[in-house]
Amino acid sequence: MQTNLADFIKNTRDGEEAEAILRACVHCGFCNATCPTYQLLGDELDGPRGRIYLIKQVLEGEPVTAKTQGHLDRCLTCRNCESTCPSGVRYGRLLDIGRKVVEQRVPRPARERIERYVLKEALPRAWLFTPALRAGQLLRPLLSKPMQDKLPRFTLAGRRPARAHARKMLLLDGCAQPAMAPNINGAAARVLDALGVQLILAPKAGCCGALRYHMNDQDGGLDDMRRNIDAWWPYLDGAGAVEAIVMTASGCGVTVKEYGHLLAHDPAYADKARRVSALTRDLSEILAPFEEELGRKLRGKVGQRIAYHPPCTLQHGQQIRGKVEALLRAAGVDVKLCADSHLCCGSAGTYSMLQPELALRLRDQKLAHLADTGADLIVSANIGCQVHLQSGTETPVRHWIELIDRALSGAR
Repeated sequence: MQTNLADFIKNTRDGEEAEAILRACVHCGFCNATCPTYQLLGDELDGPRGRIYLIKQVLEGEPVTAKTQGHLDRCLTCRNCESTCPSGVRYGRLLDIGRKVVEQRVPRPARERIERYVLKEALPRAWLFTPALRAGQLLRPLLSKPMQDKLPRFTLAGRRPARAHARKMLLLDGCAQPAMAPNINGAAARVLDALGVQLILAPKAGCCGALRYHMNDQDGGLDDMRRNIDAWWPYLDGAGAVEAIVMTASGCGVTVKEYGHLLAHDPAYADKARRVSALTRDLSEILAPFEEELGRKLRGKVGQRIAYHPPCTLQHGQQIRGKVEALLRAAGVDVKLCADSHLCCGSAGTYSMLQPELALRLRDQKLAHLADTGADLIVSANIGCQVHLQSGTETPVRHWIELIDRALSGAR
């Protein structure tokens, strides 16, 4: 695709990256075949190819309107199109660049500004989000049905293991996950403890930066990333250095794995960011070498029929497929993927709150396919998917590590 970037972005870092991405696109349209919003709406401008044209026009200096912003807002950033694209177009990065420019050019209505401000300032701060969530859970009967649907049921966090091991790894506790599903990271710590690996929390690490960054507060998102790097850095060298940085939420994982690229322009953090990204692993990657051992310990311990929903941030963002299913099947679990398992469930970070109509249509479509598997339990690998799916079904939705942890506790 030929480009003629406007002066405001020509010869800038974003401009050069955007131009390279645009030139890689051959506008074949294969991406539309796997785009959830294009499938729902049938509008070329609500598919990747159309949005690429819109971003190209914006970067070439054409007028920017609220309509342009709306089409970009409706993108889930699921990156399914990247898995489909034969030319390797990095659509997610182009979208970040395009949204940033449009945000600067198109003033949002006051209600949207307030809503987005509250989300990006409250959700990443556990000291604000956790008490607000607990208050909502206590007042659940007084809330509207849509509000109740967004609140996960209160659950207890299991014990964290206290044993020390020679093998050590860092764990990102995250911002929203410890409040919404506090047992997930405890389950990961217990399973790895049983395998001789100690998980360590860096006290000052917090939100991975994805929330602010993808809501067009890119400077705020980069600050979150720098804070995490500073928190982790003392654990990466010297005696007792950690082997890896473990992610139990695939949405965080895909972001931390991109720190090296996102901070490449920062001379103080570029090298450190690359090191952090190189050490980051999804939990399924960490446990893959233990597949045989887990299989021996757990075979026959899980009798439920399980449906697995692979998050977009895992299968399209991190390009990790099959590892969770392999771990579960090695343990003798009857695990199924539903029809259209490659499509997004509609959660997509804050998308379910900012685009509720589309998010609910995608959720209900996904749940119908999951129900067709006849599963007794749905498992996933990202807290956003879990909460979003659970809001529309009575079938329990859990993180897959909780299933392994529960079975392993009976095997100990």
